[in-house]
Amino acid sequence: MKPTRRHAIATLATAVAAAAMSLASTPTFAQGAYPNKPITLVVSYPAGGDTDALARVLAEKLGAKLGQNVLVDNKPGASGTIGNSFVAKAVPDGYTLLMTPNTISIATLVLKAGTGAQYDVVNDFTPIIQIGTQSLFLVINASTGVTSVKELVAAAKADKVKTYATPGSGSPMHILGEVFNKAAGTKIAQVPYRGSAPAVTDLIGGHVPFMYTTLGPVAQQIALGKLVNLGVADMQRSPLAPGVPTLAELGYKDVDVGAWQGIMGPKGMPADVVKTLNGHLNDIIKMPDVLARMTAIYTVPTGGDGSVLGKVNAADHARYAKVIKEFGIQAD
Repeated sequence: MKPTRRHAIATLATAVAAAAMSLASTPTFAQGAYPNKPITLVVSYPAGGDTDALARVLAEKLGAKLGQNVLVDNKPGASGTIGNSFVAKAVPDGYTLLMTPNTISIATLVLKAGTGAQYDVVNDFTPIIQIGTQSLFLVINASTGVTSVKELVAAAKADKVKTYATPGSGSPMHILGEVFNKAAGTKIAQVPYRGSAPAVTDLIGGHVPFMYTTLGPVAQQIALGKLVNLGVADMQRSPLAPGVPTLAELGYKDVDVGAWQGIMGPKGMPADVVKTLNGHLNDIIKMPDVLARMTAIYTVPTGGDGSVLGKVNAADHARYAKVIKEFGIQAD
């Protein structure tokens, strides 16, 4: 039968509809839509740390999701405020993002007078997603013979344990050390290092008896029996070290100090761009290979929408402002 004009139009309409449905199901972006150029993910610390390692994994996966390169740019210095300031002042178009640990909530509070960053950590960033949390642990050299927090406190009060190590003054570990001193009635002095690696080296060498740290830098030495993990500064036991008691359950109050990793952008990012990034990143942190990498650095995935990160950042900033003022904590 010879096709009529009406039949031809109907056939064409069906083909167009099918093509539209096909395009709608394809994860591509129209010309001019976000993103149409590479994205920069700033890390305010040197390459090689937990934040940098995690940023590179996420950047690779996010780039594949978006169909654009996501480039990690390390901008270290001044307790992270150099990189943080760079992102805060960037155009809020979604092409400059920040991968940060929770030191962002603390940094502006611990810098010495005249060196403060020119940004408001609560109001000058757009929270996109809290990637995960990292617990802080109290870890001691096995050669001390101390096998519990109770024994550590007794040794400190007997003037047998006098110092503890941290990755740096003004860090969450330093804050934990001071609030633990208050809770335990001890006066153990901080020995600040420039990063976890040199602190762990001196801890293993016996130059400092114990330190506050995330688990990654010390896990191998704990497994070898050179270090003993005495307690975790969370309200609940860590799923990555369930046999380690919390300091709270041991009777020490107000010592729940942890760490987290999150992604932010400049203030004023478009809501649809934030939604796109948040959705992809929530999917990414559920991928088996990403979960394996996070587990390797002892990070527990969080996820959720940007408000989760916004609330925890604001709460940490307010809480630690009081602690930092009380103990006169400053960065190196």
